[in-house]
Amino acid sequence: MHLTRPKITRRSQTRIPGVLPVRVRGKEASGAQFEALVHTLDLTPTGVRLGAVRRELKALDTLVVLFRKRRIEFTVMWTKLMVEPAADKNDAPGEYQVGLQMVAQESDPWGLGVPHSNTPLAARAAAILSAA
Repeated sequence: MHLTRPKITRRSQTRIPGVLPVRVRGKEASGAQFEALVHTLDLTPTGVRLGAVRRELKALDTLVVLFRKRRIEFTVMWTKLMVEPAADKNDAPGEYQVGLQMVAQESDPWGLGVPHSNTPLAARAAAILSAA
């Protein structure tokens, strides 16, 4: 007899898939300041997962995300190397995904006008896609 255990997750909020262009400002792992264009992969009311980050970042550092006319501060919770950096320093850098947690809670951080907690997943995803 094969027993299956329910999947245990530490995530208290549902991730909503949404690709939005954002600008990030912060400090690299080396300590140098940077500003770059990246994109979101998933959104939650209190966090975001970014893709196409071409800088190595350290956990617990602060990043500022600029989206439309909004400026939101986040803490780097984790980073994951997705594409190894090229062997030659002049070639393309590595590419990371980064998980961020909002520093100060906002009711609608992405300005989508959709209350995240009580709205069905399909409606939230449609609102995010229409905002892009």
